[in-house]
Amino acid sequence: MEMKPLEDTIIGVLGIELGEITPEKVIATMPVHGATHQLFGQLHGGASVVLAETVASVGTWHLIDQENELAVGLEINANHMRGKQDGIVTAIGTPLHKGRTTMVWDIKIVDEAEKLICVSRCTVAIVKKKK
Repeated sequence: MEMKPLEDTIIGVLGIELGEITPEKVIATMPVHGATHQLFGQLHGGASVVLAETVASVGTWHLIDQENELAVGLEINANHMRGKQDGIVTAIGTPLHKGRTTMVWDIKIVDEAEKLICVSRCTVAIVKKKK
């Protein structure tokens, strides 16, 4: 299974851009605009969750045997701290646990002033690719 072009995924639809990717940190940004709004013009909590899971999944994928394994979201939670109507949010993910079959990530989503918008924890399963 090959990775799809980002523009053909929810990552592209929401405008998520991947930045720094290291074994200890993943950073990505997302615009706050129509595609990421809920009905009342605020950042949709679901869009924040997509951003958080993207960071955790990409971070895990970069730490596994990409030829033989896949990284897939297993569980995610999120606490939304404050609203945001426009601009950019940045997700910073750090691994809390790097296991053979799961990884657990802490993700903080902040605004341009580094005020906390959302905090999330995501468990990513590492599964064998079907041949």
